[in-house]
Amino acid sequence: MIPRTLFSPEHETFRDSVRRFMEEEAMPHEERWMEQGYADREVWKKAGDNGFLCVSMPEEYGGAAADKIYSVVLMEEQAYSNCSSLGFGLHSEIVAPYLNRYGSDALKKKYLPPMARGEMIGAIAMSEPGAGSDLQSIKTTAIRKGDVYVLNGQKTFITNGWNSDLVIVVAKTDPSKGAKGTSLLVVDTSMGGFTKGKRLKKMGLKGQDTSELFFDNVEVPAANLLGEENNGFIYLMQELPWERMQIAIGAMAKTEAAIKWTIDYVNNRKAFGTPVSSFQNTRFKLAELVTQCQIGRVFVDRCMELLLADKLDTATASMAKMWASDIENKIIDECLQLHGGYGFMMEYPIAKAYTDARVQRIYGGTNEIMKEVIARSLGLNKA
Repeated sequence: MIPRTLFSPEHETFRDSVRRFMEEEAMPHEERWMEQGYADREVWKKAGDNGFLCVSMPEEYGGAAADKIYSVVLMEEQAYSNCSSLGFGLHSEIVAPYLNRYGSDALKKKYLPPMARGEMIGAIAMSEPGAGSDLQSIKTTAIRKGDVYVLNGQKTFITNGWNSDLVIVVAKTDPSKGAKGTSLLVVDTSMGGFTKGKRLKKMGLKGQDTSELFFDNVEVPAANLLGEENNGFIYLMQELPWERMQIAIGAMAKTEAAIKWTIDYVNNRKAFGTPVSSFQNTRFKLAELVTQCQIGRVFVDRCMELLLADKLDTATASMAKMWASDIENKIIDECLQLHGGYGFMMEYPIAKAYTDARVQRIYGGTNEIMKEVIARSLGLNKA
């Protein structure tokens, strides 16, 4: 296999610590979390105590000022563990960076340290019942009245929504301007008029709390605006390469794990008195899958190198998200097939991985949207 060059010895030492945490503090509880529909808050505090939350945030705000490769290690180890109940990545590498990059010093001091300690859980509210990947069509409004914005609307499919203590809400501050009238507001769940709907039951990611959020004349202090008013859509676009890379990173790690589980299974499972691994179909199929996985791995790692050098453009990040999530679903499906009937049983990790993987082609912008983003970068003539 092609050696990976992203990681230093320090990154690998950190990986060992993360792996132990997942084995001891997460994996034993995963089945129970899936049944209850959310992870216990206690695991968030333990992750904070171990320095596994907001690692890339500045030290003055509770982070470790670590490079993003430490974040990659966290994402990969969670994927390898097959524990999908923890919304650590969104909390630490989507919500926290928005606060750090666009928030005032007062907002950062108020929210980032407790987020790093796992005492406050963050979410971001983009999708609405009538607006998923098309963020320009959101209906939620935040109208300025004196020193507050009056927030009204509804959000859905919100990861960490049920457990959240703070939510970055995408809202129209000037509905007449379309996307150019969009802003980002930090909404504290203690604010009056902010309510959480039911936890949504999903095909996969069953233990990762996902909920509806409702805003009924919520008075949000004007100081809770991130950046400048009506620049929210621009901010969202600026952060997209890293957000889409996170999906690609998790997808490739889960794909590698699926192949490993499958190799272990076919080596030990017998059919007609011989190991399943001895059949040519099994051997050739796994050869194909490993090759496809390696192609994706090299591309995603190269994209990470570009991102660290601040050279990763949105189109290339969209390619990584689309390719990795497509190949993840294809390979996991093939691996499940090689498990035979046992692949359909939830006691085997491949079955859980199969149901968890399907959403990867949908969230973060559907793969159809990824194709549109890529096509726009090609200089194609329009009708």
